[in-house]
Amino acid sequence: MPIEDHPQRYPMANELHARPFPIVEPPARAAYLALKPASNAAGRDREADRAHLIALLDRYGAKHPQPGATHYFGDIGKHRLKWESHTEFVTFTIFGDGLANRPFDAETFKLFPEDWLSEAPGMRLTSALIRIEAAESDDGIPEKVNDWFVSESLAISRVLDNQLVVAGDFRIDPSGHMRFAVFAQPGTGAQRAGRVMQRLCEIETYKAMSMLGLFMVRDMGGRLNAIETRLTTLVSDMTGPLARPEETLQSLLTISAELETIVAQSSFRFGATGAYETIVNQRIDVLREQRFGGRQTFAEFMMRRFDPAMRTVKSTESRLQAMSDRALRAGDLLRTQVDVERSAQNQSLLESMDRRSDMQLRLQETVEGLSVVAISYYAVNLVLYLLAPLGESAGVSKTVIGALATPLVILAVWGAVRRIRRSVGKD
Repeated sequence: MPIEDHPQRYPMANELHARPFPIVEPPARAAYLALKPASNAAGRDREADRAHLIALLDRYGAKHPQPGATHYFGDIGKHRLKWESHTEFVTFTIFGDGLANRPFDAETFKLFPEDWLSEAPGMRLTSALIRIEAAESDDGIPEKVNDWFVSESLAISRVLDNQLVVAGDFRIDPSGHMRFAVFAQPGTGAQRAGRVMQRLCEIETYKAMSMLGLFMVRDMGGRLNAIETRLTTLVSDMTGPLARPEETLQSLLTISAELETIVAQSSFRFGATGAYETIVNQRIDVLREQRFGGRQTFAEFMMRRFDPAMRTVKSTESRLQAMSDRALRAGDLLRTQVDVERSAQNQSLLESMDRRSDMQLRLQETVEGLSVVAISYYAVNLVLYLLAPLGESAGVSKTVIGALATPLVILAVWGAVRRIRRSVGKD
């Protein structure tokens, strides 16, 4: 067509079909493995993940994935392998036809070589053994699940229009794996069975990823308690007169910095936990569960065991944000209190300066009066020196001349001082 495509048009369309569901024809079995680095999982080396996958494929002479691939599906000997790379983890699922003679025999998992597992660029997040049986009726299912799973934790339900029954207890068995059982009625399509099996693996994986948030908040609980105690003490002390407001403000800033550091370190995990929780609930919803034999469903199991953990995470996230906001408000309040105290101190200082100015003015007026007297004294002497000879010739004594000149000299000096002060005041 005479129009240019957006460079991401085909990748965007293909992404919707990048992770097809496996096709599983009952009876079948599967071994599932999810690997996650201990730290910085989102920023891990994706090429190391692909190299680890290729090392497994080379053991069986299988084809390699495309460069930069985030998923793979192919044959490894008599089995099939599905590999997916996610934001924080990678998953491997091996499918095999038929059932093991012993239920949940870990032999299928041994298709992952031990030396290959030891070289994994990550740690085992979870692993599971899945048994998919063809069941003509419900007869025998209760007896089997009671034998395979812990009754107290067992979750079992009919799913997808009553075509399948799924069961699991979310406990780690002696071989180190979770166990899930799928019973498919006759006529159940291989694609539908594959979707259900994939959903069970996703529920287990995202449940495990969500629980990482719970253990994170447990680890930070003691630290938050200590910070909250310090913050409460500082806020309580602010209700009275502050002896050292600068030290209190510095303590509040320290607490705010600690809280912001915790927020920065935990924000990704909080967000991821919420996202993974949503995926778990969505994967359970799409199963369209119905009760089987009066037992709890997967949704009920999660409501009793999983939801309280997620509420704890959300509560801690809200508490952390509230403490951070509280510290900021306390800092603002303290700064306001300090500003008010400084304003009062400044007002008192201004009043003191006004009083000193008044005293200086009165002292200046006093000095001016003394200056007039002193200047007049010397001026009278000068006048006497000038007029005494004239007075002697006229027969007027020096005393009379002084008496007559003194008032005139004082008035002249006082007037001159007044003019000088007015001139200075205008300038």
